[in-house]
Amino acid sequence: MHLVQQLLFVMVLAAAVYLFARKVREIRRNILLGRDVSLNDNPGERWRNVLLLAFGQKKMFRNPLVAVLHFFVYAGFIIINAEILEIILDGAIGTHRLFASPLGSLYPVLIGCFEILAVLVLSGCAIFLIRRNILKLKRFIGHDLDGWPRSDANYILITEIVLMVLFLTMNTADQVLQSRGSEHYIATGNFWISGLLTPLLNGLSDSSLMALERGCWWLHILGVLAFLNYLPFSKHLHIILAFPNAYYADLRPKGKMENMPAVQKEVQLMLQPELAASEPPAEGIPKFGAKDVQDLTWKNLLDAYSCTECGRCTAACPANITGKKLSPRKIMMDTRDRAEEVGRALNKQGTFQEDGKALLRDYISEEELRACTTCNACVQECPVSINPLHIILQLRRHLVMEESSAPAEWNMMFGNIENNMAPWKFSPDDRDQWVVGS
Repeated sequence: MHLVQQLLFVMVLAAAVYLFARKVREIRRNILLGRDVSLNDNPGERWRNVLLLAFGQKKMFRNPLVAVLHFFVYAGFIIINAEILEIILDGAIGTHRLFASPLGSLYPVLIGCFEILAVLVLSGCAIFLIRRNILKLKRFIGHDLDGWPRSDANYILITEIVLMVLFLTMNTADQVLQSRGSEHYIATGNFWISGLLTPLLNGLSDSSLMALERGCWWLHILGVLAFLNYLPFSKHLHIILAFPNAYYADLRPKGKMENMPAVQKEVQLMLQPELAASEPPAEGIPKFGAKDVQDLTWKNLLDAYSCTECGRCTAACPANITGKKLSPRKIMMDTRDRAEEVGRALNKQGTFQEDGKALLRDYISEEELRACTTCNACVQECPVSINPLHIILQLRRHLVMEESSAPAEWNMMFGNIENNMAPWKFSPDDRDQWVVGS
């Protein structure tokens, strides 16, 4: 019977790891659909960002209470799942609490710490569920979260609660069986939380306790493996991607826009036409801005997959606050959805064939793009170093420079800059006439 359980466990584990790895490869391929960009400068500052923003969650601590709760949920869930190594080894080789003997008296201390973290995770998830579904904070009820995104957050919180309850119940049943000297349930010492809960299960028979302990053990590990494979389809992929995203964050001063060398050269030649004769002819026609995900950079797509959908960017956006259609959170969600759509086409066809759709207009409207004031509030607020503004600017650049699509006021300004080298409709020779007669 034990051999059958071991084989079943190994088969389930192998299937879960295979499916997860396959989806991770797909996401990596989707991210690399974007243009190449080098972001390897200043490694010291980049590792500092990883430590402060990803590990330390520095930006979250602008709201200390929420930050502490989030840290408990995040750190607790990660640390508790370190015990998964023992569960995997127990399941594969047929042992029970494999590390108990080698660790000796340290083992119940470690499990006790895990149990305290489990209680903190339970408390944090319960509070977050209340904030989302009862208090209904404004940034959690935006229409860009309608449907699956709102359910996704609830599913994750409920799953974490269930996993922690299974973990504590499993340990409690184990503690009672240890106290009764049941076979295979070696004495490990008292666990700090489950040891207090044993009176709740003392009335059960040994066989019932064994069934409860084994049932919770299987449900816990199956739940973790299911969560592992749900993660790549969820906004909670940021648990993994927050770290590389923090490392590859844009280190330039906020507000500094990315110029195109081809455009800069044209402006220089306009100002100094005598240089035109010495310039080599341009090779091909440059493409301005971005229309679809393939025109963005791989970092833009990594941003999209790293988005936590927390809405801090949208809550800080002055355009959104004043009732405009723009939502930086939606910009990131739309970018990820389009990348996933292109990825599904690649899975089906092997190569991407034009499907008559694009990120611009089919996902993100001109109205949204033109509402942006480029104030960088969204960039400043994002806890995982996402830059929605960079995507907005590239899409807007395509509209203006490829399609000549801009409001009349903008076109008038562009024409004045081109003809008069200033936004105003005065020739350079007449520009100082305003001082006459003053």
